[in-house]
Amino acid sequence: MGRRYDPDRRQRIIDAAITVVGERGIAGLSHRSVAAAADVPLGSTTYHFSTLDELLVAALRQVNGEWLADFTRWADGIDPAVPLTDEVARLVEETLSGDRSRMVLEYELYLAALRHEAVRPIAAECLDEMVRLLGQRIGDVRTARAVVAFTDGLTLQHLLTGQPFDPTSVRAGLAGVLG
Repeated sequence: MGRRYDPDRRQRIIDAAITVVGERGIAGLSHRSVAAAADVPLGSTTYHFSTLDELLVAALRQVNGEWLADFTRWADGIDPAVPLTDEVARLVEETLSGDRSRMVLEYELYLAALRHEAVRPIAAECLDEMVRLLGQRIGDVRTARAVVAFTDGLTLQHLLTGQPFDPTSVRAGLAGVLG
């Protein structure tokens, strides 16, 4: 019997890897778990991604693409007449009021870069692109880098603690960081 033509198989494997990480975390990611979730033979996952790091890179690229699309929409919507602290509070509030499981997945893949060297450049590219996008919009790359770091840390802390979002604290904190 010949091979079945399946042009979407690679994408289904990436989608399945994202699903597996979302459900079980990085520790639950294996070629076998992804093959089962994608409903493909185990050999298909190793054919397309010979290592789990290759699969993690593909998954993080896809998730980062979705995040950067959202971030771009936010950056494009920044009103120059509104203080940056208010706009950042809006970003954090919108992010935290969204799908929590998506945020956990994004951070899980992002933080995988701490232990998976192959993933680090992908995580760094995303941060650099956020800085570039925001820097273009506000005209100051150094401030943009500080804002990205602030929002990243703040979002992670909220995900970890489950504390309610307080826009006044975000504004005051960012104002303190920016001087």
